[in-house]
Amino acid sequence: MVKYVIKRLLLGVLILFCVSFIIYMLLRMMPGDYVTRTFTANPNSELTEERIAQLMEIYGLSDTPVVGYFKWLFGSAETGSHGAILFDFGTSFVYGDEVTSVIADHMWISFALTLFSLILYFPLAVFLGIRAAVKQYGAFDYATTVLTMIGISFPTFFFSAIVVRVFAFGLGWFDTSLGLQSSGLINPTWWELFIDQAWHLVLPIFVVVVLSIGSVMRYTRTNMLEVLNADYIRTARAKGLSENAVVYKHAFKNTMIPMVTVLAGILPGLFGGSMILEDFFGIPGIGKIAYDAMNAGDIPFVMGYNVFIAFLTVISMLLTDIMYVVVDPRVKITK
Repeated sequence: MVKYVIKRLLLGVLILFCVSFIIYMLLRMMPGDYVTRTFTANPNSELTEERIAQLMEIYGLSDTPVVGYFKWLFGSAETGSHGAILFDFGTSFVYGDEVTSVIADHMWISFALTLFSLILYFPLAVFLGIRAAVKQYGAFDYATTVLTMIGISFPTFFFSAIVVRVFAFGLGWFDTSLGLQSSGLINPTWWELFIDQAWHLVLPIFVVVVLSIGSVMRYTRTNMLEVLNADYIRTARAKGLSENAVVYKHAFKNTMIPMVTVLAGILPGLFGGSMILEDFFGIPGIGKIAYDAMNAGDIPFVMGYNVFIAFLTVISMLLTDIMYVVVDPRVKITK
């Protein structure tokens, strides 16, 4: 097990290197850069060619993409960075602070949003998937399948617009202002601020729950049907066990083994946020921050954010393999 974990971690380092290299090359090949978008895009700008060249040098954009990448990776005396290899991702162009500090400040908002959504939709999706499998080809199965497929098919921005139109503008149950605080809230107490921010998260959480429940429900249903058709389930029924005992005591336990993959895959999303959702609702989570940085050509932050997500993905895949061994004794890691 230890050798396997070490091997996977070393492979993860190689993956992070390849991912960061590809992303940096793509960022440098994109039309326009931070200097162009921020300074020269202004029609009233009076920047000279010399000043533009100075700005390109200051922001590390005057080097070739390959040279720029290795300066980002190993550090540069010009920028004072120690390099990403020492977890120094530089200073964000847009936010003017260390990339790691910006990520640490905003990722917990995304974490809270995703975690509360997960707590709501995952158990419900598993329950619906089990019931749909037990009632296969029945009215409940068809109804839940159709509704969840509709939810899966909705684009995030489109469904968010519908939800805001109905519950905020139509019924007036929610404030129409963006962000986590009502525009009319002046000098609130900590409790009033907490309630106000929690209320602003209701609609985003509702959107995440509706759009996420379908995929988990379908996955649970498929696994449950496979287990219910197994020989040992037929044997359990032949012994006269009740249907609830067969479903929830024998079938359910084995159905949850493949769900380990789903749970482990959620880890990057817990901290990575949702760009479209957070930008639509104006939530200052890591997703919106990354979206704004990407639009501005903020290479240090975009690189730090993507490496952060890639790292979480590598860790989640490793945890998946380890959790499989824990929950299913039949699985052995030999290499």
